[in-house]
Amino acid sequence: MRRVVTVTALIAAAGLMTACGGSGGSGDGDEKERAGGSTAAASSEASSEASSEGEDKTYEVTLEVGGEGKSSVYYTLGTNGTEQVTLPWKKSGEMTLNSTERKVGITVSVVPGPVKLSNGQLGAAPCSITVDGEKVVEDQGGVEGKHMCEYTLN
Repeated sequence: MRRVVTVTALIAAAGLMTACGGSGGSGDGDEKERAGGSTAAASSEASSEASSEGEDKTYEVTLEVGGEGKSSVYYTLGTNGTEQVTLPWKKSGEMTLNSTERKVGITVSVVPGPVKLSNGQLGAAPCSITVDGEKVVEDQGGVEGKHMCEYTLN
């Protein structure tokens, strides 16, 4: 009985594989040509999209910290840096991202150190980030909360 079931299962499997194997050679070939043509067109469109995505892109980035007096500034603009500065402070640079960096995104940031505020308390200085002439992030600074400016280029 076991052999009969096994043989029947093998015959059924062979029949299914034959039926699913393709078009069987019937037809005039137009269907294959259309499928091949659309695949080529899709491939061409995908490669042109990939080439535009694959191009490097350069950004002009400006980090700013406002206020008066001296303070420390921590920033990421291609590399990490820390500076003791006289406020107001500004740092600009060009960042060129390749296709992989653009897909993932590269973060630029500035964290202002403490300054004496108009009310006499110590608090974070105001900061901003400008990309290609457009202000993309601004923080007014202050005593309460976490104060920093961060933006992802992509």
